Amino acid sequence: MLDPHWVFVGAALGLIGSLRYAFATARGAARPNLVTWSLWAAAPLIGFFAQLSSGVGPQSALTLAAGLGPLIVVLSALLTAHSRVRVGLFDLGCAAVALIALVIWFGLGQASLAVVAAASADAVAALPTIRKAWSDPESENLLFYVLVCLGAVITLLTIDSWEPESWVFAVYIVALTTLLTAIISGRRGLSRRA
Repeated sequence: MLDPHWVFVGAALGLIGSLRYAFATARGAARPNLVTWSLWAAAPLIGFFAQLSSGVGPQSALTLAAGLGPLIVVLSALLTAHSRVRVGLFDLGCAAVALIALVIWFGLGQASLAVVAAASADAVAALPTIRKAWSDPESENLLFYVLVCLGAVITLLTIDSWEPESWVFAVYIVALTTLLTAIISGRRGLSRRA
């Protein structure tokens, strides 16, 4: 187990990745799906407050960074003149399911269930970006996902008490970022060989 303060290094990696994604968005090199990224900001911030209410220690810093980083990306996209916001039925459906998961959490009032609901909402919100990464891998910033994954792994290595509210969000982040890294890398490799 790593010293719990290493979690701040992990959170910083995620924020650095988010800043790089925001700058890539401002330059037009990345095109975030605003439905995904808006919900990626909301769900972790709700999860963070649930973690605080249940006494999760420094490990909650990863969840806070997982919410603040996407918020920065959303603001960058909204403030960029060449940013295009396209929202389809699939995006709206995912947003609705994610919002329902967040509402369920509000009704439950239990921190461990809140973190699971927030991670579930975040996962559904990720579907439009997973689909976009598959069809247009060049629209994504690979380094963002790698840095966020490393940050989540560091967070997992600092956990000494394995209640679900301590580890669920970090495990989910590792799974999601590993999936997106594999999709983006693999699809870019295929398009370069074609």
